[in-house]
Amino acid sequence: MKVLIIGLGGVTNGGKTTLAEKLKKMLPNCDVISQDDFFKPESEVETDERGFKLYDVLDALYMDEMVKSIRNWMKKPASSGVVTEEPQNACDNLKNTDDVYILIVEGFLLYNYEPLNELWNRRYFLTLPYEECKRRRSTRVYQPADTPGFFDGHVWPMYMKYKNELEENASNIVYLDGTKSQEELLSCVYSDIIQELKKLRE
Repeated sequence: MKVLIIGLGGVTNGGKTTLAEKLKKMLPNCDVISQDDFFKPESEVETDERGFKLYDVLDALYMDEMVKSIRNWMKKPASSGVVTEEPQNACDNLKNTDDVYILIVEGFLLYNYEPLNELWNRRYFLTLPYEECKRRRSTRVYQPADTPGFFDGHVWPMYMKYKNELEENASNIVYLDGTKSQEELLSCVYSDIIQELKKLRE
């Protein structure tokens, strides 16, 4: 039994969750783990001198728990409740993939945490320009809600900080333009994963 661990990281509101869910429907034996499920409760998230809750940093997340969840999945992917029926519009590329299990891990801070970096088979990173990201963010309702100035004061600077770190230190990351249509992004990532599946089966 083989596993394929796919990272789908990048900017807030870049389309990570949507893309992950669509891929899950199209790929065989596919499961999704979302980083958002590992946020610490609000009371444990630090507040800076401006009163901003510092959510967009690794310390705001139970990262050890996240790594543990992924490793547990890797040990027993078949028992994770993965849907194993033929995916929608399965194509010939997917025949004989019964022994391969795919995990898509999606989140905004996936590649700046060393223990995760040894797990990826493939890494994608969604980007958005500042204006578009801010526009999308303003249409979303968060719990707790974004305070005035939070995007410019915390969210965007942290995204740029981690993205710059990534560009300096990491290789083998496929950067995706989040302004492209969902169909385009899906098609690009899907065909790439199919290539990875073929390599695994060789």
